[in-house]
Amino acid sequence: MTDAVDNANAVDTEAVRQWLRGCVAASVRIPEESIDFEAPLSQYGLDSVYVFSLCADIEDHYGIEVEPTLLWDHPAIGPLAEALAPLIAGR
Repeated sequence: MTDAVDNANAVDTEAVRQWLRGCVAASVRIPEESIDFEAPLSQYGLDSVYVFSLCADIEDHYGIEVEPTLLWDHPAIGPLAEALAPLIAGR
């Protein structure tokens, strides 16, 4: 793969983190800056029902398919964004 293709497929992981942070903040109705990237989503009272909802939001927003197990394997925004980046880049 050439550098030009690599750069075209690069995903801004920070932008994914911020987008996820906005989703969580809107769901729990607290300011975005109060959401810690490394805190488990369960710390904010989010449960398995929310996981399915967030998967659907990610799929709609990024045009990728996301299995709920991805969120269970990466239960915080930071690790989740890192796991999503290659999926988004590969779409």
